[in-house]
Amino acid sequence: MHEYVSYPAGAVPAGSLVVKLYRSGNKIRGYVRKVADMDQDDTLFPGEEMEPEAALKLAETHRGNAPIFVDLVEDVAWDPSWGRLRH
Repeated sequence: MHEYVSYPAGAVPAGSLVVKLYRSGNKIRGYVRKVADMDQDDTLFPGEEMEPEAALKLAETHRGNAPIFVDLVEDVAWDPSWGRLRH
């Protein structure tokens, strides 16, 4: 089972991946971004909406040794079938 970290208030280290899960209509969608150094723009993988499972899988493929943070917005609740979320 994959383990993720709840997105904290404030900055996360450069190189970290952030999966943002949000509501789009009556569905939960997500996208992945890689946090860049302060003088660069973050990278989005890809720019379109994805199902939560697809977004988390995409983050896993780009992870390397980087942590994966999950940003739950718009009252999205974590689904344990996606993996383990640490706070």
